[in-house]
Order: sequence, then C-alpha cells, then structure tokens
Amino acid sequence: MERMRSIIGIGLLIATISGCSGTKPYGTEKQVYLPGEKRQIWAVAPAVNLSGQEVDPLIQADDLYEQLQQVHGLTVIPVNRVAQVFAALKIARVQSQEQAMLVCEQLGCDALIVPTVTIYDPYDPPKMGASLQVFHKGKGKAIESIDVRSLSRAATPPPGAPLPAASQVSFKQSVGMFDAANGTVRERLTSYAQGRNDPVGPLGQREYMVNMDRYSGFVYHELIVDLLRSINS
Repeated sequence: MERMRSIIGIGLLIATISGCSGTKPYGTEKQVYLPGEKRQIWAVAPAVNLSGQEVDPLIQADDLYEQLQQVHGLTVIPVNRVAQVFAALKIARVQSQEQAMLVCEQLGCDALIVPTVTIYDPYDPPKMGASLQVFHKGKGKAIESIDVRSLSRAATPPPGAPLPAASQVSFKQSVGMFDAANGTVRERLTSYAQGRNDPVGPLGQREYMVNMDRYSGFVYHELIVDLLRSINS
C-alpha cells in the first residue's frame, strides 16, 4: 500500500511539472508615469472623427480612457461626464482656451484631453492615424469673467474642421499614424502586447490585428507615451 501511494505521488508530481512547463506565463507590461510629483486629474472628451469612416466617438474616448487609467499619477474622468458638460454648455467640442478652462472648472480637473481620429482602417493589417491634444487649465485667470451664454452661442465648426491652431490656444499635442503592415509598428505592437494578452489564447498577439478596439488601445498607448515625453521636456 505504501509503495502504491509513492507511485501515485510521483505520478502527480510529474503531471504537475508537465502542466506547468506547458503553460506560457504572462509577461509584464511596461509602466507609464506622469512627469512630476503632483497627481493630476484629466478628463476625456468625445473623440473628433476626421477619418471619413464611421467611427464611434464615445468608443474611441473609452479606449483612450482605459489607457490613461494605467498611467501612474493620473486620475481620469470618464467621457460621459465630459459629454454632460458639453451638453449643458451647448457645445459640440472645445473651440477655445476659454471653453477648455470652463469645462475643466465644471469638472474640477487639471486638463481636458481630446482624441482625434484621422485615419481608420480596421481590416487586417489595421491602420489608424490619431492625435491627442491636452488643454491645460489656465492659471491666474478668472473663470467668473467667462460669458457662458456667449460660449453657447459660439458657432459649431463644420464637419471635418480641425481644432484651433496652436497659436490660438495653449496645449500639448501628440500625433501619429500606425500601419500594422509596417515592421516597426509590428515590433512596437509586440512589445505592447507583452503582459496584456492571453499567451495561450487561440489568437495570441494576433488579437490586436483583428480586434480594432485592441489595436486602438495600442495606438492611444503610444500617443500617450509620446505626449508625456513632451510634457517632461
């Protein structure tokens, strides 16, 4: 009986070792940090679509929101709260620094980040062009001096019109185009997927090539890293 127990024990140990060796462990994703020691609160606005394709501005904003939540040092306000403020002000999107300041004041945040989609091709290999623009809350300016009615009456730009030029407002910007047919982009995508996808799943890292929401997350991650680098410079 004792011998039988030993045999069973050895068999279970071998099975456990075999099972562990056949399981590919998750990797570890690279961490992203907001420059500086002070924690900030950012709000995510609905995306601006200039791609000519049917792109849901709220889904794109949610994809960006998910990526920003992973940035150490940031507290992120979701897009639905920003959309409520836009509706209350009767504006489609931010058209001036004063509007951005007022939105930030209403939300109690330090900055408003606006994603813009310029190219959107979900077919394998996917392609996406986008930009992130961060409007920082002004310092030393009286919010009370802003006429909310005049902001509400401000003309909404026609579809496809760009956001205000850099000379008109003060903001940081990150712009990029990511074509998965490009080897450099695929290398960056592989690095991003490390620790973020199921290593034993049926698609593995190819999930980012066939799922546009996952690919959009990668694009926004890259733009966020570039944006934070510009803030630190």
